[in-house]
Amino acid sequence: EVQLVESGGDSVQAGGSLNLSCTTSAYTFSGNCVAWFRQASGEEREPVASIDGNDYQSFANSVRGRVGVFLDAAKNTLNLLMTNLQPNDTAMYYCAAKAPGRCAIASIRRWGLTPWPYWGQGTQVTVSP
Repeated sequence: EVQLVESGGDSVQAGGSLNLSCTTSAYTFSGNCVAWFRQASGEEREPVASIDGNDYQSFANSVRGRVGVFLDAAKNTLNLLMTNLQPNDTAMYYCAAKAPGRCAIASIRRWGLTPWPYWGQGTQVTVSP
């Protein structure tokens, strides 16, 4: 059974940084499409950053320039480094994985969450003013 496990969420003040991690068993991130999503209270789940099998990275406009996404193939770990965090970054953050293709943020928004079979339970990020 494929399990994705996120960690690294925390409560920080505006301007702070966090490094979220996602590990998995029974699945290999490398070569597939992996992504971070977030869901604020009362909002829909939205894509934040993705990385495809060719290491092409894609970012939502709301986080571009403040976020980096890294895949450590040796450790089979997906990381999301977030800097200059703001209160509107407050959300539950999820990692997800699927087969290659349609991995850019625009494609993810177009095709929705249905193509994503593997999800973690989420890690909470709270940013105070």
